[in-house]
Amino acid sequence: MPTLRVLVLLVPLLLAGTAWAAETPWVARSNENAKILLQVLARFNPETASNLGVDGYDEAIEDFSRDQFEPENADLRAAITHFRELLAREEDAKVKQDLEILIAAANDTVSGNTLQHRFFFPFTDVAGLVFGVAQQTLDPRVPPPRQQTLLIRLDKYAGLAKGYRPVTELAKERTRERIQADAKLLGPYRGEVEQVINDFPTLLAGLKELLAKSRLKGWQPRYAALERQLSDYNNWVKTEIQPRARADHRLPPEVYADNLHQYGVDVSPDELISKALTSFAELHNQMNITAGLIAKDRGLDDPDYHSVIRKLKEQQIPKDQVMPLYKERLAQIEAAIRVHHIVTLPDRAASIRLATTAENAQQPAPHMTPPRLLGNTGEYGEFVLTTGMPPDASGKVLKFDDFSHQAATWSLTAHEARPGHELQFAKMIEAGVSTARAVFAFNSVNVEGWGLYAEAEMQPYEPLDGQLFALQARAQRAARAFLDPMVNLGRITPEEVKTFLMDEVCLSEGMATQEMQRYVFRAPGQATSYFYGYQRLLETREAAELALRRNFDRMQFNDFVLSQGLLPPALLRRAVMDEFVPTHRPH
Repeated sequence: MPTLRVLVLLVPLLLAGTAWAAETPWVARSNENAKILLQVLARFNPETASNLGVDGYDEAIEDFSRDQFEPENADLRAAITHFRELLAREEDAKVKQDLEILIAAANDTVSGNTLQHRFFFPFTDVAGLVFGVAQQTLDPRVPPPRQQTLLIRLDKYAGLAKGYRPVTELAKERTRERIQADAKLLGPYRGEVEQVINDFPTLLAGLKELLAKSRLKGWQPRYAALERQLSDYNNWVKTEIQPRARADHRLPPEVYADNLHQYGVDVSPDELISKALTSFAELHNQMNITAGLIAKDRGLDDPDYHSVIRKLKEQQIPKDQVMPLYKERLAQIEAAIRVHHIVTLPDRAASIRLATTAENAQQPAPHMTPPRLLGNTGEYGEFVLTTGMPPDASGKVLKFDDFSHQAATWSLTAHEARPGHELQFAKMIEAGVSTARAVFAFNSVNVEGWGLYAEAEMQPYEPLDGQLFALQARAQRAARAFLDPMVNLGRITPEEVKTFLMDEVCLSEGMATQEMQRYVFRAPGQATSYFYGYQRLLETREAAELALRRNFDRMQFNDFVLSQGLLPPALLRRAVMDEFVPTHRPH
């Protein structure tokens, strides 16, 4: 990913694939360089490093005993200096390109850390941290010996291990320390704090359920200590953090601009809004055309897309039939991919499952969960289908009706499984892509751009109702690209965002709520990356088609793009025009 800071946030949303291919000489040299930055990541975010596959950190936890701002930035600056020295001597073009990726990743982390330190006091959702680590460690794809290391981490989190204090107490100290140093620092947004408080019982119950179902022996006293500590911490959040939470959801302009940059968006918010509004208007017209055809075919009275979408969503699938339907849909998509020569598929099956209640709380949107990106020995990614938001403070449950009907299954499967993220990461690893391109070039624009592109590739081969929901999904991404910057610039309120998504994109209240939360506090700026990444990938493809005309081969192009790893759009465009196009021109 472009930065270590964003890497920590987004790795749990994605996936890896099969074992690494044999390293070519340039990849081996590049990977030696990347180890320097991996070690910085491991020192300051060991849980993320071990989840990626960095050896030696399965028992380590993040150090909350002191403020890490200066030490981390010092290590990053030292790495940058070393990389620049290597770059000055390097002759191999690809290794040089990877060194530039590593330098950019480290620089972006320094700038992001600096902005966070300048504007905000630190606030940690400790329950979310511990649940996330337990979930990743106890994943069935993780070998049993590695799962056992969770007991050591739980001892350290709870302060039961020698030389360790409870992480809840240390997290409080770091927050109070920064508030005392600068009383003007901003706190987290009020809605975020309320959601953390609201999700706490669900995450605590989810942690206990994970441990109870595991093969770990002696987890009970560790859980009992953590339960007390986390409950106390949740009360502290209510009494000390909630009163300090800011009422204004808007980020400082410099911070929001940096967020867009970290996620890979390199245009201004106003340019993004303009492009997305135009695209949404065009998609609005396409949805009405397709909805009219469906209404005529099915004898529906109202051909307007709002009415047709809502009518189709009424046909909800019984819960016990959801997974069989998605697996059937995946098989149909794979058949279309092979018949129409869209991209090369692996022989193995992809994995799909329903989310648990705790997973719904931690990550409400459908997503991909990763095995290791480094040193992978055959673990596969999983497409996790979420079913709703956890109950709010009043007990109201916001369930989704967006993915549990026939028509929606096409695009969601194409995006998260094949030819989307599951294939994207599997191909990358099977091709032996360098660590710089697999890890440190990784951002939302290059990842999610492919996911939305995958949906578009499959749309022509879907039934009309599937095509309508493919258009709806693309309209949702266009809406994200104007609603996210508009709400963060104060041009629309969070509640107006939610009602727009429900009224004009036809999302359920639960889905619209988690979308609004994504823009406002879960990951401001990230949602714009789908639309922007898709636009940039389409530009690159059209440039290749223009250059090659009748010699352009879609399958060869898509395979080439996947083989490049997670290159930023500008570097991918250069690779396509400098490598793919010349090799496919007639001689």
